[in-house]
This record gives sequence, C-alpha cells and structure tokens, in this order.
Amino acid sequence: MVSCISGVSLLSLCYCEERSNEARPAHSSMWPAGVTPPRQEANGGNKEGKKVKSLAVLFENHACMVLNKPAGLPVQGGARVGASLDRILQEQWSPRPLLVHRLDKDTSGLILVAKNREAAARLSRLFTQHRGVSKQYLAVCAGRPPKDSDLIRSALTIGGTEKYAETRYTRLCGDADFSLLAVELGTGRMHQIRRHLAQIGNPILGDDKYGRFALNKELRKSRGLTKLLLHASRLIIPGKHGMGFSLDTSAPLPDYFEPFIRSFRPSYEPPVPEARGRGAEGKVAK
Repeated sequence: MVSCISGVSLLSLCYCEERSNEARPAHSSMWPAGVTPPRQEANGGNKEGKKVKSLAVLFENHACMVLNKPAGLPVQGGARVGASLDRILQEQWSPRPLLVHRLDKDTSGLILVAKNREAAARLSRLFTQHRGVSKQYLAVCAGRPPKDSDLIRSALTIGGTEKYAETRYTRLCGDADFSLLAVELGTGRMHQIRRHLAQIGNPILGDDKYGRFALNKELRKSRGLTKLLLHASRLIIPGKHGMGFSLDTSAPLPDYFEPFIRSFRPSYEPPVPEARGRGAEGKVAK
C-alpha cells in the first residue's frame, strides 16, 4: 500500500515531471501541474542567474554563492580526477571561490562556496559549530525504515577513530519496496547519511559502497538506476551570524529520481516554500 505524510512542509518535495530528451538549462525543471517553482529573493537583487559550465548558481551575494552540483562531479580534484568543482571554479571565476563544506561525488544538490578567505573562515565555523545551519536532504531508500521518524545516534569510524554522528530522518512517502525520506544532518561525518541508513537496514538506492548490490543491479536493468538517489535539497543559514544576510535555498529533485517515486507520488500538491536569501547585493536565479 502506498502511504504519504500529508501536509509535509519540512522540504519542498520538488518533484520533477518526466522530461523529454531535448536539452534544458541546468537550472530548469518541470514541476507538478499548478505548482509554481520556488523563486529565490534577495533585497536589492536582480533576478539574474549565472552558470558555471553545467552548474546553476541559485544564489549569490557579496560573500558567497550557492551552486547546484550534479551527481558524479567531485568537489575536489586529485590524482586520476578529471573535472572537479574546485577546478571549474578556478577556471571560470577570479578570484576563485573557496569551498565551505563538502558533498560526496555521487550526491547531487546544494553546495555553498565563499568569495573570499574571511567569508570562507566565518561560514566554515558556522557549519562546524552547527550554529543554526540546517542541511536537508532527500533520499530514496530500500524498504521501509523501522520508524516513520527517528533520530539515529551511532558512532562512525573515521580514519580509524570512532566519532559521534547524528542523523534525523522522516519518511515522507513510500510503498513496500521503497521510501522517500527527508534527512537532516546533526553532524557532518564522511558518508554519514549513507552509512546510517544502511545500518538500520534501509540503504539508499544506487549506493555501490554501503547498499544492496544485488538490488542495485536489478534496478539498473529494470528501472535504469545509474546514480545514487541522495540529493542535498535545502540549505538554511540564519541571519544572526554577523555577516549581514540570511539564506534559505532549495533545489528540486533531479530527473533520475522519477522512476522510483512515480508510484507513490502524493495525490495532493505539496506546499512549495519560497527559497530566499536576504542581505546586501543579493543576486538570485528565477
């Protein structure tokens, strides 16, 4: 039986309708009928968005930019690494924006970069100290979690050392085979969401490191599964951090989630909160 939590507003549930094969801008998406895509607003902003190659710039002000990273793009370069976000920023921007936090190579969605060293240091401290910063994700996992909402507190071994890790999830929709989860990080350990969901018996689809390999292989054949179904969908930074702006930015689900959520898409039209950034000289994309 299909089940959904009604009235969910934790995340925008930005479902994408099936697209044709024709090319579309990186920041474009199809939305359910009657639903207007969220617009990002900033005081003094101009409604124009920039693109860094295939990356959509969803928000920009004097201190930072929020980018929509595609799955498969590493954040940092290295040996045997071709294209990387860091390299693209170096090639396309002067001075080069600086990374504030990380996303796994196979995770899509929002990532914040700073425009100068001072902003990078201050924003990095916000993320490290969790001073009101909220990083929210959408994931499609195998099966149904033991609880519809729970806080996973389980240490993870990082570099040979056990470190405390905290992940909160809410099951938004699902059937007997798959569940769409809203996930929020309490800590920021390597592969934290992937490892915690695997620990409770509900690995993310497409996870070739912690997932169910036989299931992934089957879904590659039957539904075209080729990517990890984990998406950084919303980033919130409160205004009380001394930098003169607040931020609340969302990104819709990529197309490749569609075959796995089609069967249990809510019959209602979910609320779509406006994603916005407030502060001086904000430039935002429609």
